[in-house]
Amino acid sequence: MTRSLLARLAAAVITVAAVAALGSAPASGSAPADTQPVIFVGNNWDGTVQVIEPGSYDVLGQINAIPDIEERMAEIYTNPVRLAYFLAIRMGPGEGNDQYVDDMYSTNDGRLLVASRPSLADVVGIDTRTGEIAWRFPVEGQRSDHMALSPDGERVAVSASTANLVHILDVDTGEEVGRFSSGDTPHENVYSADGERIFHASIGTVYTPLDQPAFDSTKGERIFQVVDADTNEIIERFDLRDKLDAAGYPDISSAIRPMAHTPDERYFYFQVSFFHGFVEYDTATGKVTRVAHLPNRVPDMPREQYVNDSAHHGLAMNRKGTKLCVAGTMDDYAAIVSRETFRHRIVSDPADGKPYWATSSKDGSRCYVSWSGTDEMSVIDYRTETEIARVPVGNHPQRIREGFVPAHWTPPAG
Repeated sequence: MTRSLLARLAAAVITVAAVAALGSAPASGSAPADTQPVIFVGNNWDGTVQVIEPGSYDVLGQINAIPDIEERMAEIYTNPVRLAYFLAIRMGPGEGNDQYVDDMYSTNDGRLLVASRPSLADVVGIDTRTGEIAWRFPVEGQRSDHMALSPDGERVAVSASTANLVHILDVDTGEEVGRFSSGDTPHENVYSADGERIFHASIGTVYTPLDQPAFDSTKGERIFQVVDADTNEIIERFDLRDKLDAAGYPDISSAIRPMAHTPDERYFYFQVSFFHGFVEYDTATGKVTRVAHLPNRVPDMPREQYVNDSAHHGLAMNRKGTKLCVAGTMDDYAAIVSRETFRHRIVSDPADGKPYWATSSKDGSRCYVSWSGTDEMSVIDYRTETEIARVPVGNHPQRIREGFVPAHWTPPAG
């Protein structure tokens, strides 16, 4: 790790400590003027976004994320290359379904909902009042994927899966204001608390059937990057394989999936392909320090049956940095794990639930888990380690994000 990066991390620690001391962090549910806070749940297979009220967890309505589907399909059917990829996405990562909502965030004023649409290879800004598309940005290549919103709410980073790059877009206009290169199949993006860096990981070719360890080299370039958010310069770049081998874990995949980090951004926790648990990485020493092994309920399941190589896909942390929330995708459970001891408690485990994502509320007191198998969202209390609500949503929910809509919002017609 470079000296400059260590200095940046030290500055981040000071910033976080100062915010905590001043008590200036916004409380969960606080909202800019003329807006109301909501929870968005993206339903990937039916192309809708559920809008949920925090606290009561009542469904306020939904937003159609594909109001332009007829126009987009006309373009796809007349372009043989686009059609081939569209069908490949359906039969590959879509598990036989089209992928219409991967990730979404709102603008600070609640005016727009920004959504990435994998099968349509684009990102759109949807007017939350009218349901109309305000802007559209086609990504390079053939598929859009995970996004991240900058702390100031002004920019969004979106992975372009087949182009091996990440676009940085202005949320109000959809204009590209930057980009950076990645490895094969760029995936997760996370902004640092101060907004100065982007933590990024590529996952390789998870959609191929060559899943046995002997064919690991065919999975492509899988890397972790730290990127300067102002210049888009890559500050640090490494393959987790070398770190895992050095720590004595040669059999654990190096493909980083969802990630979480401590409030001071020193310790990162990585879910990796085929692994039932997660890896702890110390940014100060540049070493893998520990590995958490969580229950494997499908020990006899062939690797080829794992969804896009994911054993677990969803990881979040509470505000204090003492507990992690884990979506045990192939194991059908959500668990809370002590960061200090790695002791776990399974909080919810609906049959065939297939949890697909975990994220924390803005105040860090709740964990939201999407159940793509049962089309529900769970709300889990970090302190009591209990599920306090479960909400029916749309077909195959994935990403869950807190955001805003205009005050007195009503769902758009249609």
